[in-house]
Amino acid sequence: MSRLFIFFQYLLPHHLLSRGVGILAQSHLLRKLFIRTFIKRYKVDLSQAKIQDVEKFENFNAFFTRELQADARPLPTAQGAIVCPADGAVSQLGDIAGGNLLQAKGKHYSCQSLLAGDAQMAALFQSGKFATIYLSPRDYHRVHMPMAGILKKTIYVPGKLFSVNQTTAESVPNLFARNERLVCLFTTAVGPMAVILVGAMIVAGIDTVWAGEVCPMAGKRDIQITDYSNQIPAVQLPLGGELGRFRLGSTAIVLFQHGAMKFESSLEATSSVAMGQLLGQVASAHE
Repeated sequence: MSRLFIFFQYLLPHHLLSRGVGILAQSHLLRKLFIRTFIKRYKVDLSQAKIQDVEKFENFNAFFTRELQADARPLPTAQGAIVCPADGAVSQLGDIAGGNLLQAKGKHYSCQSLLAGDAQMAALFQSGKFATIYLSPRDYHRVHMPMAGILKKTIYVPGKLFSVNQTTAESVPNLFARNERLVCLFTTAVGPMAVILVGAMIVAGIDTVWAGEVCPMAGKRDIQITDYSNQIPAVQLPLGGELGRFRLGSTAIVLFQHGAMKFESSLEATSSVAMGQLLGQVASAHE
């Protein structure tokens, strides 16, 4: 069954299907039916959401990108805390060994390919750390800052829209370096940090708090680089501050440079995580 699922993904018109769903998700038509069906199918918990009444969502996208209550996710207060950027499950985490990230058991892909072939940026994370967080349909779909940072550059990378669930990650080579994505490079107190928002099948778009909708980039099918290094005022986001959001589920990948941090020892592949929980700590040399 899984082989058939993968086979059909290669045949499906990824962008046409995903953008069509995006139009429906933005429509007011049948929104309550879609939302109630989705909640029932995926067992969505709205108890922490700012809006909990289905009647009050303008459309399906408003429901899917729902905001949490202000006190829903208290952040760690310990100095040097690094937090999980999103709700979901750890797909993989660990070392960027030999310039490669682990995608699934027996499958690796290069950091440079993930970063749109940018060798200089990839060099920043040589022998560093990475964490890949998979957001399922039932999860909260806003992505937040693992630590405070200043935005330096974004790279929009056009690509495929394969599903990013575990079955696909185990079967499609270079999955996260093939899909449409937005690479966000920040400077932090411990050096560079990259947060990559990866699109997926049925993902209607990716938004950021500083630029609004960035994926899909209308009329653009080539790599688009935006330099924020000299912007005044700078795009400066705090620990746990909202960075962006997915309109339908996907994956967020975080990269740290060598020696900058260490992961929370209890975390491993398949661990369930929530935005704001402790992902790791700044390494002692940087504290």
